[in-house]
Amino acid sequence: MLLPKVFHRHVDVEGVRVFYRETGPAEAPTLLLLHGFPSASHQFRRLMDALGTRYHLVAPDYPGFGHSGDLDHHTFERLADVVEGFVRAVGLTRFALYAFDFGGPVGFRLATRHPEWITGLVVQNANAYAEGLSEAAQAFVANQDRDVARSLMTLAFTRSQYEDGTTDRTLVNPDSWTLDQHFLDQPGRTEIQVDLALDYHTNVAEYPRWQEWLRTHQPPTLIVWGRGDGIFTEAGAKAYLQDVPNADLHLFDTGHFALEEHAPEIAPLIAEFLDRLPT
Repeated sequence: MLLPKVFHRHVDVEGVRVFYRETGPAEAPTLLLLHGFPSASHQFRRLMDALGTRYHLVAPDYPGFGHSGDLDHHTFERLADVVEGFVRAVGLTRFALYAFDFGGPVGFRLATRHPEWITGLVVQNANAYAEGLSEAAQAFVANQDRDVARSLMTLAFTRSQYEDGTTDRTLVNPDSWTLDQHFLDQPGRTEIQVDLALDYHTNVAEYPRWQEWLRTHQPPTLIVWGRGDGIFTEAGAKAYLQDVPNADLHLFDTGHFALEEHAPEIAPLIAEFLDRLPT
């Protein structure tokens, strides 16, 4: 099988150099891929290889992540501001949104600002419901201690996010957590993540507004979720059905980074989903 060309580019948005990966025909259905913590667009490499011959995929690194530059201050509202500017800068007007982890709060902010942009949602371990917060996640949200938050920015914790809850750890590429930690260890990056950790409570406060958006707009929705996630639980996946009862839900016996083990099963589901979306 021939793999698609994946282009690696930068664009200036609000004074920040934003790195992004892009593949696929520009006239094909577009999927905007929003990554999680503490990762970057590289987490979507296999998915881009799998889908890039038929669909247009665009995956930015948030400011303070991966190859992108940093902001003066980092909050989820500011990340959404930059992603909104990025969408305009690269000329996207209609696209499906893939939200994973931090891609949830960034993506839902984008969707509530511009519902006319969104053709559909792919939700992968991106929580929007109180019942989806594990005890560990609740403690994370309640934490306002910088030292405690900083203690999570270690290689051991980064690796655990990839391996915990998996069925076969040999399917998890160690390059993934190694690269994440490389970027996390760059000067100033740990403190950026601490800032975002202390800002996470603003996302929980936004849950009712995001749920109202789902109820009102009823976007076509595909949910693919690692049920062994120790951060966002299976209950959080099922909670979406309260507001988008026609959502297509698939649970996988894996952890938080579900694509690591199950990209071969998830990619065809996304392809079928994109084929059904309005243009």
